[in-house]
Amino acid sequence: MTFKQKIHTHYQQMVQDRIDVFRDMISALTEDSKNDAKGSAGDKHETALSMMHIEQEKLTNKLKEAITQKAVLDKIDASKTTENIISGSLVKANGIFLYVSVALPKINIEGTNVIALSPQSPLGAHLMGNKVGFTFEINSTKYLIQEVN
Repeated sequence: MTFKQKIHTHYQQMVQDRIDVFRDMISALTEDSKNDAKGSAGDKHETALSMMHIEQEKLTNKLKEAITQKAVLDKIDASKTTENIISGSLVKANGIFLYVSVALPKINIEGTNVIALSPQSPLGAHLMGNKVGFTFEINSTKYLIQEVN
């Protein structure tokens, strides 16, 4: 498995874990609201039920976002390498490894930090379509693309 494939697999697992956690939390809230409905009445009960529904909506939105991220990652062929930067490219710029895919937390693979970023982000937008040797500037920081995998 290549370095890029390890990164891709790690991010896929990270997103899948988030999906599983959100589903479990939503399921637990649903169960709690069913149990709470059986034995309570009055304003306190209505407020608690309302708060559970709000929390459930928040979790549902986070779940949808994670499912969307997973769909984007699932479309990427991590074994593919190109000269120009596309979604799924692993880019080294200024000594930093950037995985152009979806915005996710920084990870460490084989002692190397990797940042996943969206092609729509300011940095991602500057990277897209370019190749090794391209330079650009964002917020008075100059970037040089050193590698594209």
